Amino acid sequence: MKYLMLTLLMVASLAHGGNGYPRDSIYRLQAHLTNQSGVAHGLDVYEGQPVLITMFYGSCPAACPLLIDTLRSVERAAPPAQRERIRVLMVSIDPEHDTVQNLAELARARRIDLSHWTLARTDPATIRRIAAVLNVQYRALPDGGFNHSSIVTLLSPQGEILKQSSVLAKADSSLLEALSGIP
Repeated sequence: MKYLMLTLLMVASLAHGGNGYPRDSIYRLQAHLTNQSGVAHGLDVYEGQPVLITMFYGSCPAACPLLIDTLRSVERAAPPAQRERIRVLMVSIDPEHDTVQNLAELARARRIDLSHWTLARTDPATIRRIAAVLNVQYRALPDGGFNHSSIVTLLSPQGEILKQSSVLAKADSSLLEALSGIP
């Protein structure tokens, strides 16, 4: 499956240039995101920094709040030299409800440090492409919620997938080990 996703990523990058990123960088994927402040950017918003990226939806009652707590745990447990460099990108799977205003309210309600974190939205086709590259599965439910996998992905400063984890509620030691290996 990973090879299929990387192949799709490479085909997409060839169609759109590549912007000088490594061949397996997700930053090659052309994605137009809008953050909680209404600012447009790409997946490479934190290029040059290690990035924890995940997919979520703002009205999620269980898994997504736990994802936020998990990301905070990874930040807190990271070596001090890495802690200030880590950036977090959360991409919504629910653009219909996760408006810029709703993302901003979620950031305020959860006291998210927007100097290091970004909550972003995009169009449904781009969501599917990002989810495919990150191996995140999701589907809409009749009640308006989503069934989705909860995966945290560590990206290198150049956007390469270094490690993925589905451990929730605590910092995954394998993520911390991969993070400590980033120069």
